[in-house]
Amino acid sequence: MASVQPFEYDTAIKVLADSSNLKAVPSKFNFINEPSALSSDSLPIIDFSALIADDPDRRCGAIRDIGKACQEWGFFILVNHGIPEALMNATFTATKEFFKLPENEKKQYEAKSASDPIKCGNFNVTNTSNQTFTLWRDYLKLYAHPEFHCPLKPPVLRITGYKYGQNGLKIFREVLLEYTERTRGLARKLVEAISDNLELEKNYVDEVLKMDSSFQLFATNLYPPCPQPDQAIGIPPHTDPGLFTFLIHNGVAGLQIEHDGHWFNVDSPQNSILVNAADQLEIFTNGRCKSVKHRAVVNKERERISIVVANGPSKEAIVGPAAPLVEKDGRALYSSMKYIEYVEAQLVKSRVNGKQILEQMMIDQDDEIAN
Repeated sequence: MASVQPFEYDTAIKVLADSSNLKAVPSKFNFINEPSALSSDSLPIIDFSALIADDPDRRCGAIRDIGKACQEWGFFILVNHGIPEALMNATFTATKEFFKLPENEKKQYEAKSASDPIKCGNFNVTNTSNQTFTLWRDYLKLYAHPEFHCPLKPPVLRITGYKYGQNGLKIFREVLLEYTERTRGLARKLVEAISDNLELEKNYVDEVLKMDSSFQLFATNLYPPCPQPDQAIGIPPHTDPGLFTFLIHNGVAGLQIEHDGHWFNVDSPQNSILVNAADQLEIFTNGRCKSVKHRAVVNKERERISIVVANGPSKEAIVGPAAPLVEKDGRALYSSMKYIEYVEAQLVKSRVNGKQILEQMMIDQDDEIAN
């Protein structure tokens, strides 16, 4: 069984990568991989403005397209989502300033357990062959809802192109708070669209998944240039816990997704959001929506920054296949589990090359008959 130790804070990868003497990847990062992938222009594009349009035909078309995208790809590109580009840029400015903080200031946010609401550092991963390696990235994670947590520094940012206070000054936490609030609203609309697509009763999802207290996590990842991209990895293949994950990046591609047994490079237009269906959406829809493996690869030339918002049900929600869908299908394809227990289990049991927790949740028909 693989294990993950996500709370060690060592020297930032950025500091190491900026060293002029770094010509090869240090052995602790060694993860031999093939970072090349196929190109694809087939990733579905969803127009969010159609989803909230007064025209019922446009809305129905958008709902149908979201359902199809989640079933066939597990990913889609969201456009016309209503989040100002200036706010997205401000969020990048904020996270860059955090990564520029002195090491001793960032180290105070080194988490001691999976439940710490603010985590900073990098991951050490042990694979199924008992080999341990460190991921080629620095990260900051914080719980954004139902309670918002944020580092105290950097205290003040100078933001251009957005109406933030006097002289363009804004507090770090206020930027992240506004961005997470807006993305949480988008996620709620997407969950409603899936509910409509599956013809579930109004308010059924909100009641079962306790969406008013939905658990939202904000994360930002910094991937410095790597001298040997085939000897290290940013994030190995994995799936996400939750319902929908949102990702934006600084214009440097690096995300790859698995589709029909092949890896594909994924990019998204400026001011769009890359959205993927996550594990609890697959479980709740009894397998209709697909949570697919994806990974982050690194490159030699440019620093990559991604901003990720993971939107889930309530931490206390017990997530299993929706009862009306189980009735239609004749049986549940997945077992049920409290969401926060699933999240914490994935931190310590996820495989490097698979989605072990989700696979464990699947109910084999032969086992069901035997029981």
